Amino acid sequence: MSKFDNKVVVITGGTSGIGLGTAKAFASKGAAVYITGRRQEALDAAVRAIGGNVTGVRGDMSSLADLDRLYDIVQQSHAQIDVLFVNAGGGELAPLGAITEEHYQSTFDTNVKGVLFTVQKALPVLRDGASIILTSSTTGTAGTANFSVYSASKAAVRNFARSWILDLKDRGIRVNVVSPGLTETAGLNDLFGGGEQAEGVKDFMIGTIPSGRIGRPEDIANAVLFLASEDSSFVNGIELFVDGGMNQI
Repeated sequence: MSKFDNKVVVITGGTSGIGLGTAKAFASKGAAVYITGRRQEALDAAVRAIGGNVTGVRGDMSSLADLDRLYDIVQQSHAQIDVLFVNAGGGELAPLGAITEEHYQSTFDTNVKGVLFTVQKALPVLRDGASIILTSSTTGTAGTANFSVYSASKAAVRNFARSWILDLKDRGIRVNVVSPGLTETAGLNDLFGGGEQAEGVKDFMIGTIPSGRIGRPEDIANAVLFLASEDSSFVNGIELFVDGGMNQI
């Protein structure tokens, strides 16, 4: 019997990359998985790719109405949520001097407002003793040229966990952070310019990673499953870097 049999797992931003890889991992271990995404076509494709007991819910996690609808759908079939993986996020490059109000607002709405209200609105549905995992980034603790707004938003996510473990201690709900390094996803390729340009940047960046490779979505998924399981029952409030050592040197 798997440790996630009959567990209810909600994953925001589950249609590609890290979210999709993690949803596949939970579903393969017997969990009932709910994923979110903004585009119905991508959501439908992800549900087919994941297989098992998975439900796709279209929505923007920075929209409070969409969050209400997500948790209403979960409660139609389940009384509680065991694991909440708050993974929806994103950002674009913009150097200081070229940052617009729209760029700032979009980044913080998705990466900060969305994370805050995804967790807050889940509280009535989360079981006591549940596990919350937030996706931050190695950029939250390192300076990154042209990426300051995204980096600041991810630093905020990391600090949410420090405070929320105090707010939730009476319910025994753990809150931990996973911070991926460079990970092989469509989002990373787009950020690096796509095609041959992206491959060239990644080849260069590999030289800065002690493990000698770019991460894979399943590397992050393994870390999330650990933080979601009873194997990490005394792990609370940490930031777990899954970066091949890149930010540790």
